[in-house]
Amino acid sequence: MRKLQLIGLFIVLSILSNAQVNNADLVIKNINIIDVAHNKTVPNQTIYISKGKIILIENSLHKKSLISAHKIVDGNGKFIMPSLWDMHVHFGGDTLIEENKMLLPLYIAMGISHVRDCAGDISPSVIEWKKQITNNQLFGPTIFTSGPKLEGIKSIWPGDLEIGNEVEMNKALDSLQKLQVDFIKITDNTLAPALFLKSIQAARARGWKVTGHVPATMNVEVFSKNGLSAIEHIGYLQRAASNNEDSITIWRANGKINSREASELYLKSFDSATAMKKFKQLASNGTAVVPTINGSYVTTYLDINNHQNDDYLKYLGPALKRTYGWRVQRAANDNQEAIQFRHQNFEAAARLLPLLYKAGVTILAGTDAGYLNSFNYPGLGMHQELAIMVKYGLRPYEALACSVINGPAFFNQSAEYGSVAMNINADLLILNKNPLEKIENTESIYAVIRKGIYLDRKKLDQVLEETAEKVKKLN
Repeated sequence: MRKLQLIGLFIVLSILSNAQVNNADLVIKNINIIDVAHNKTVPNQTIYISKGKIILIENSLHKKSLISAHKIVDGNGKFIMPSLWDMHVHFGGDTLIEENKMLLPLYIAMGISHVRDCAGDISPSVIEWKKQITNNQLFGPTIFTSGPKLEGIKSIWPGDLEIGNEVEMNKALDSLQKLQVDFIKITDNTLAPALFLKSIQAARARGWKVTGHVPATMNVEVFSKNGLSAIEHIGYLQRAASNNEDSITIWRANGKINSREASELYLKSFDSATAMKKFKQLASNGTAVVPTINGSYVTTYLDINNHQNDDYLKYLGPALKRTYGWRVQRAANDNQEAIQFRHQNFEAAARLLPLLYKAGVTILAGTDAGYLNSFNYPGLGMHQELAIMVKYGLRPYEALACSVINGPAFFNQSAEYGSVAMNINADLLILNKNPLEKIENTESIYAVIRKGIYLDRKKLDQVLEETAEKVKKLN
């Protein structure tokens, strides 16, 4: 009797499975799945997608389910992987709201489904876009935002919440709570280090993750121990790689040396054993790092490539491109000695990347793309970031994981994103070439699947062309 019951149950489940597959919105057959976590390719798979989720995956050579769907795509010779997450972008410029909004489709066209907005001065607009995208009223990537960031009085950055004491700090956090931001960002322009630490603790107590820069007048480890969830920009880690961090930090705090002199001392006192010890402590504390190497690379080497003829510039509004000028001019004013130093400084910071990985630090792939950050392109920048991470020591699957696995994990969404598997949300990227073999193959985009909707190459090109046409009308 029990055997008959089990047979009956199997038949019912098979019928339900086939019914579910028959009602699939999208079927991708004969495709190779990129398993980023295990650095392998799973060939000849058929993927069934319904209502924005993957509902079944079968071997195409031995599949048992009926293929009946609104759309069937033959993925023969193609590769499918999770869509990319850019974990550090910026929207900003209070007179550039429409030009910022024009950037949103670029992310989708380049295979980036989620972005982490790390503050600017147009937060109300960004929060409205976030809601509209979530409700399918606007075409763009899912946005996680910090809203305006915390800073000290008379910050140089527009749009900051300026605080000078704990009362102002708590009021600022109250306002961010009302905005329903996704995380808190704090920077170090004029904010006193002690209040910086208090702000980390207070924000963590309210349930937020907290990321930011690291004030030069305290050791990096102090901020990590006090709950900093992630350090933005790899350059801040040069201090922790120094075997003389304590003394240099004190000299900096007492005004005995300036930032350039401190940087020179950090370069001279680099010690790999010290770096590994401190980086392991960061990992133990759960502090991640967002390297944002590509943006620094671009500005560091403007003397070699001025990017004036980059084809991607045609997708950016004229006023937004003008915000690139200040970094370009600053670089142009450097003499040969200063150029040599910025090259040396960048290379030293970038070479910390494999040490961070080896130490077990969670690395989040982010570009710093957006306004102000010269030739750091929304959409394309993530592909360039991954490529430069590989250039400086990571393997292709390790770099990919920094985006597609660590991005969702940072926001506790690993159950929803990060792999091509059953019950995972269907934000996917179909490529002509295998990115595990060569990281630049992430740019060989054949199609994008966004919330279960199939966007072929023709549609993606249309998105790019429409953006370029909008830009022409602004010139």
